[in-house]
Amino acid sequence: MQALDLPPFEAKLTQSATNQPLIWDGLRRKHVVLTPEEWVRQHVVHYLINHLGYPRGLLALERGLRYNQRQKRTDLLALDPSGQPLLLVECKAPSVAIDAAVARQATTYNQTIGAPLLLLTNGLVHYCWRVNFATRTNERLEEIPTFADATTL
Repeated sequence: MQALDLPPFEAKLTQSATNQPLIWDGLRRKHVVLTPEEWVRQHVVHYLINHLGYPRGLLALERGLRYNQRQKRTDLLALDPSGQPLLLVECKAPSVAIDAAVARQATTYNQTIGAPLLLLTNGLVHYCWRVNFATRTNERLEEIPTFADATTL
């Protein structure tokens, strides 16, 4: 898999009976198919936990939501200590540009979820915003906030 602009970690890789590459997902506690997007998602999970202090128990992968009568799934959602949405993460494969369409997808999901922080990443480029729902504005952040900083915003 491609090197990313996120700290490396010891990925537990294996293969399925049909020779599909698999990666161990510690949050879901199972092996999942190793796609380029999953590679990015696992890197982001490890970065949030091991470098930014997000508690493992407050992270949810591929959580379902309904939008316009359609069932959708978020890539990653970090919750605050009271269980409310804190950081919504949209992961794309490294080959996918983080463009206006990706931003629209994430902000559309976040209208339902209501997370005050939004992160878009393809593992090479990362954009993080603070969302103010009252004023309907976004402020681009220079870096992804630590859990301690995010819970005091």
